[in-house]
Parts: sequence; C-alpha cells; structure tokens
Amino acid sequence: MVGELIAKLYRARLTEPGVGKYLKRWGLSFQRPDKRAVEQDPEAIRRWHQETWPEIRAKARKDGGEILFADQVGIRSDQVTGRTWGERGKTPVVRRSGNRFSVNAMSAISTKGRMHFMVFTESFTAETMCRFLDRLAGHFDHKVHLVVDGHSAHRSKKVRDWLTAHPDDVELHFLPPYSPELNPDELVNADLKHSLPKQHRARDQAELAAETRRFFRRRQRQPHIVRGYFGGPHVRYVLDENPMSA
Repeated sequence: MVGELIAKLYRARLTEPGVGKYLKRWGLSFQRPDKRAVEQDPEAIRRWHQETWPEIRAKARKDGGEILFADQVGIRSDQVTGRTWGERGKTPVVRRSGNRFSVNAMSAISTKGRMHFMVFTESFTAETMCRFLDRLAGHFDHKVHLVVDGHSAHRSKKVRDWLTAHPDDVELHFLPPYSPELNPDELVNADLKHSLPKQHRARDQAELAAETRRFFRRRQRQPHIVRGYFGGPHVRYVLDENPMSA
C-alpha cells in the first residue's frame, strides 16, 4: 500500500523490499498494531491521566489505603494458544476434548506485587462480584481502592449496597469506557491464557479450573512478575509520580 501511494504521488515504482528499506531509514518498523475501540473518548482518557487517577492516588494516601486493579477473564476449553513448527502445508493438530466448557476468574493486583484471585464456573454477576469483594476485604486491615472497568455487575445495585455497608473496606473507581489498555490486570489475563498447558489439554471443567488456580497461585509466589505487569507501555502511568505529564 505504501508502494502504491509512492507511485501515485511521485510516479516512481519501488519494489517491496525497496519500500521497506526507505521505511526503516525513516525510523519506522513493522509492528502489530494495538487495538482501540472506535467508541473510546480521548477526552475521557485525558481526564483519567490528569485528573481522576491523581485524585485516586491522593485519596488512597490520605486514608492509608492501597490501590489494586481488578478484572475478570474467561477461559475456554477450545481456546488454541501458542504456535509450533510443522511441515509446510500440514497444519499441526492439538488433541483436546470434544466437549466445550469454560471457567471464569477474577483477579486484582497491586504495585506491591500482591495478587488476589477467585476462580468460578458460573457467569460473572453482581453476586459473584460481591463474593469477590468479601474475600478481598478479608485479606486487608486497611481500605482497598479497587480500580475496575464499567461492567454492569460492577455498577449494579447489589454491589453499590455492598459498598455502602462496607465504607471502610473497599471503594470502587471506574476506568474510562472502552479503555482496557489502562488496566494492568489485563496483562495478567494475557499471561494466564499464554501460560496454560499447551501440550496437555484439560479434559473437563474441573481440570481447567485447577490449571487456572495453579497459575494464579504460582504468580502469588512471584511478586516480581506481578510488579512487572505495571511496566507495560500503557500502564506505566500507575508508577509515575507526576501523572499530570502523561
């Protein structure tokens, strides 16, 4: 496409390698683009970086609380992860159960390397969120400021009632709509899907749930990896002491 544009503008035909050489000379590289929802509001992103996030951090420091980022993820038995070498023209085959099943998980992480999680087989609902909040609050002797997306369960009346009944335990803060890249816990989800066994596939839901729990327990013993989730290019603002420059 770049070669066609050059031909249209300058009436000069370049080979594909020739176009690549020019692009590299101009400081460009061949990359996989990040995905962004067309519904994302740039103004909401600006407010998050320059206003909302600094306010959350200041509030947590004032009341001696701790900030965690949380998200939910679904794992399917028919999910194909990873790649392998194979004879040209013959796609490798991964043997797995013909039955389709799934499990869900909710996790929360902090810059201190803490990770909390819950694996469940039912759909993610307001009741599930309240159960996760109960478990999360039980692990802390100070207030938790929990950053989540705008999922309907997070904003449900049951969750609001739970928060009203536990004002000193958890306070929810919402990311801008359609902005998962601002949540470092999204990197946990990607790590989970990449880390599940590739040679051996779960034969039933219980086995898939067990494999998912093993992943989270392993990461709980690896706080350096949990802290590393905050090093992604779109979430480093969490560690920035001067977010107004973001």
